[in-house]
Amino acid sequence: MKALDLLPSALIGAVASARSMTPMAALATAELAHKPLPGRVFLLNRPLFKFGALAMGVGELLGDKMKTAPDRTVFLGLLARVMSAGIAGAALAPRGREKLGAGLAVSTAVPLAYLTLSGRKKAMARIGQTKSGLIEDALIVGAGALVVGLTVSRFNRR
Repeated sequence: MKALDLLPSALIGAVASARSMTPMAALATAELAHKPLPGRVFLLNRPLFKFGALAMGVGELLGDKMKTAPDRTVFLGLLARVMSAGIAGAALAPRGREKLGAGLAVSTAVPLAYLTLSGRKKAMARIGQTKSGLIEDALIVGAGALVVGLTVSRFNRR
């Protein structure tokens, strides 16, 4: 195993730092497309969880624009990031290295949640909550799709 084999786990942790449900939605999309992932997939191999992850991903994107949306660094926000990053980091890690991938994703997601929140607050002050949220959505959803897509593509070429 090469060190770069765990890069997707770290990157999906970065995605989870800004949008906790995007990693799960990206994995669910790969599962629905019958694209095997390198690591073991926890929960998302069941239809209820696949469609639930997609619905929660969309719900998070909509809810984030509300004035009452809590900061991503509140306890439940961090807990969601830990769970999502851990599951996604394991699924994108090489087989047999899932625990390491999960740990790497979580250790990326939690500190970056504070950094991405700081950036979002600065953007909100300049361009408002909705515009900054839409821009962040596009960047994070695109990054999540790219990380999962490239990982799946690379894994399925082997």
